[in-house]
Amino acid sequence: MGIIGDSLNRAAAATFTRPIPASAGAQVRFLVKHEKGSTRVVAQRLGVSQRTVERYLTGQIKKPRPDLADRLMTEVRRDWQPMVRKRARKQAATATGITVETRARFGFTAAPGTTDDGRIRLITQHLPPVYADRLFTAQEAGAGEQELQNVVAEGLQEVYFKDGGRRANDLLVEFTDIDYLDTDYA
Repeated sequence: MGIIGDSLNRAAAATFTRPIPASAGAQVRFLVKHEKGSTRVVAQRLGVSQRTVERYLTGQIKKPRPDLADRLMTEVRRDWQPMVRKRARKQAATATGITVETRARFGFTAAPGTTDDGRIRLITQHLPPVYADRLFTAQEAGAGEQELQNVVAEGLQEVYFKDGGRRANDLLVEFTDIDYLDTDYA
């Protein structure tokens, strides 16, 4: 996905109220149940044969290859507790907002005589619900990493750099070279 999309997915996983199934067999059983008993659909999602899925269900195979284990965990996370995830996103998008912690290069376009050289900054900032809503809407619409990055950059520009409109009104922030980014809305 990308740095920001992965961070939003990790934040969603932090809202789960029950642990994700740990064993490969339990994960496959969950996926089969989620797909209304269709081992063929689960096999297509995982990129394996239908017979392999059936072997996990019967316990003939217990430990998946590392690449299959990653795909299996990704698919289970995608479907695990959708109502809990939806409720947490709605809360963040309407009331609580989202916290962004990042280390990235920030450059500026501002009035003449000011420096526009980008530099690495570590920023932890709470963004209001409107930016959380825009992030979630863009992610659900299948937006690319650059679009998600633009939403975060605009939020940081308005809240952190412009201090909610109290300073640097003509400032435009460039958000590049993301070292890491972590979000939280739980």
